[in-house]
Amino acid sequence: MGLDKSHTLDALSVGHLAHESGDAIVRFPSQVLVLKATGRGSYARTTPDRFGFPRLRRARTKQHFGYVTGDLVRTTVPTGKWAGTWTGRICVRARGQHSLSTSKGRINVSHRHLRLLQRGDGYDYSTRPEPPPSISRKTG
Repeated sequence: MGLDKSHTLDALSVGHLAHESGDAIVRFPSQVLVLKATGRGSYARTTPDRFGFPRLRRARTKQHFGYVTGDLVRTTVPTGKWAGTWTGRICVRARGQHSLSTSKGRINVSHRHLRLLQRGDGYDYSTRPEPPPSISRKTG
């Protein structure tokens, strides 16, 4: 079909197109949804040392202050080095000072400044731009 090699354009090209009757791909996506499996945590009750003996006990609950690891949240940090509005995936801690993963890196935020956008379902969602296809008529 003369299209560039990409996963998205390959998915569009799967199947039979009757070019003689006018079937063709007429629209190409400008953005694609990217999913990444992140999991929902582990059930481990202890953290072992290098010999396999229990080093410390983990918390029995996975939910702290209404948030679970993997939730998508937005925070507005009022003051300090990380002042501003941030959106990302959260990693909860029992003391309420949670870790937020953003595109700029990890920051620590208090549970008081968080607002839930989406419950964690084991996947991380993002979008990326798809380069426009170059229509070069390859033959061969």
